[in-house]
Amino acid sequence: MMKKRVLVIDDDPAILAMIEEVLSYEQYDVKASSTSLGALNDVKEFMPDIVLVDYLIDHINGGDICSSIKSDPVLKNIPVIIISAYPKVFHSVGTYNSDAFISKPFDLSELIGTIEACIRKNSPLTF
Repeated sequence: MMKKRVLVIDDDPAILAMIEEVLSYEQYDVKASSTSLGALNDVKEFMPDIVLVDYLIDHINGGDICSSIKSDPVLKNIPVIIISAYPKVFHSVGTYNSDAFISKPFDLSELIGTIEACIRKNSPLTF
């Protein structure tokens, strides 16, 4: 069985390293990026099963990255989870068409459960 691919975009190196380590341990193929520059190209090249993006990141916000993914005909079915230390962001998440929102600090089992639920919801049934 192929590993599920996760693209993580967060400009906090500690959080990026922690998520990468945990997801690698959980048998995900992880690509980590510390910048929003080229995020759409990263998605197109890596073709992840899911994208985790920090809301407050350099250059453009994670919501705009999510909107770009969801408005691209090739990428629109890739689930996107927005992560933020600012819970008020949750109220505007719907406008970006994200699949889930996780507030920082987060519980690692909640993170993994949310990722698995989003991937399951967006995957065709396999037997």
